Amino acid sequence: MVGAMIGDIAGSEYEWANIKHMPGELITARSRFTDDTVLTYAVAAGMMEALGKVVRPGLCSDPAAQALVRDAVAAGLRSFYRRYPQAGYGRAFSAWAQSPDAPPYGSWGNGSAMRVSFAGWAARSLAEARLLARLSAEVTHNHPSGIKGAQVVAAAIFLLRQGCAKEELRSYVADYYDISFTLAEIRPHYTFDVSCEGSVPQAIVAFLEGRDFEEVVKLAISIGGDSDTIAAIAASLAEAHYPVPPALAQRALAKLDNFLRETAVAVSAYLQSRR
Repeated sequence: MVGAMIGDIAGSEYEWANIKHMPGELITARSRFTDDTVLTYAVAAGMMEALGKVVRPGLCSDPAAQALVRDAVAAGLRSFYRRYPQAGYGRAFSAWAQSPDAPPYGSWGNGSAMRVSFAGWAARSLAEARLLARLSAEVTHNHPSGIKGAQVVAAAIFLLRQGCAKEELRSYVADYYDISFTLAEIRPHYTFDVSCEGSVPQAIVAFLEGRDFEEVVKLAISIGGDSDTIAAIAASLAEAHYPVPPALAQRALAKLDNFLRETAVAVSAYLQSRR
């Protein structure tokens, strides 16, 4: 599970210096990880801990087990925030993370979608993917748009893992978002938009148009906007459909510190052991 991390790092240098074309090298000397990577692995760490304590077949109908997962995700998010307080979080998230008792703050932003990929990889069914996505989102992003963004991304990852064709995925996503556009059509006028409604569809179309993992990431960056997050979401889908070039993964992993790198390895090992 390195897709979101690679997309985040590749898009990081363009977040505040948008380009309207596909970049050359994806990982450069200026590339760095941001809050997208930190919180992706925070959700994964919290969920791994919680899923080891619940009875999976009954999770969808067990409110107590769901509360345990939700609480573990919240604890993971706060723990990783404390370790990386300068990773580039939004103000509302920072205020929430600094208060151990803060309730969700009704966010409709794309943070719920960029950090959700573990739910799609760990889920054993489409219903569980959507449930885990909701639980991961609603600790902060309890607005319907924030929850929907997380659920659509996690569901897409799960479906792609099952061999879902792109046109089948397009049909599924179209029940939730208008994706009847091409990147070429929106590229000239697309601007920075941190809402799920204004960035998740664009990331999904980047995946649908890309012909391999690297092209998906480059296309996501090429429209401008919230480049690291759009690329993180698009790449999280691409990883479930295309091979990730090993050299690219290694260059991205080299941008992490030891703790995040060890977390990434642990997450991958957890998912591999449960296939």
